[in-house]
Amino acid sequence: MGKVFLVGAGPGDPDLITVKGLKAIQQADIILYDRLVNKKLLSHASPKAKFMYCGKDPHRHSLPQEDTNKLLVNFAKKGQTITRLKGGDPFIFGRGGEEAEILAEHQIPFEIVPGITSGIAAPAYAGIPVTHRDYSSSVAFVTGVINKNIDKDSYWKHLALGPETLCIYMGVKKLPEISELLIKHGRPIDTPVALVQLGTSENQKTVVGNLMNIVEVAKDIENPAMIVVGEVVKLREHISWFEAGQSQASLANLTYQ
Repeated sequence: MGKVFLVGAGPGDPDLITVKGLKAIQQADIILYDRLVNKKLLSHASPKAKFMYCGKDPHRHSLPQEDTNKLLVNFAKKGQTITRLKGGDPFIFGRGGEEAEILAEHQIPFEIVPGITSGIAAPAYAGIPVTHRDYSSSVAFVTGVINKNIDKDSYWKHLALGPETLCIYMGVKKLPEISELLIKHGRPIDTPVALVQLGTSENQKTVVGNLMNIVEVAKDIENPAMIVVGEVVKLREHISWFEAGQSQASLANLTYQ
């Protein structure tokens, strides 16, 4: 029996891979990787490793999730070491839990290797801490694309009156609706909002507004992008670092051995 590593590749900057995640890439016989994985990470694989793309974009799935599950099981039963490489963290909107369930069902050994999720990293690279003792003592990671069986009003009402910071994944297309529902259920219209497109990458772009005007401000922002709602967004004005050119000069020549 082989083994499967469910690995979080981080949010985009290849230097944000964990040491354990890098080791899983290096020892894999087969790497199944997703759309938002930085392809530079694949260069650390063994020359004998095989690669399979399992990406999903908002418009089409190159490989249905059920087929990905079958590949993991079949390769492992052939004695292969498989690294399932996912953008961000495998257990935060990454379907890692679903894949782990299948592996457990088939009694296949596996390990979970957490990664840095974009809900933390993209705001950080934009100069926005998701918590701060003067602004926010709570944060929620939520998705803009919710199950059709969930009542949208109840969902956003709970969030409007709950956590002080909202980090919203997969919400760009739903931004008008999200803003409207948060205002409807009690969030002040002047609540700061930021959208961080391609967070932690060299093409990162950030725009800032409030719940009332963010749809217009962010009209040119596309997926993948993280939406941050809350008073912590104000801190970007003071601690923005990455896009201001204070980039990783001291880390630019970092290489993996």
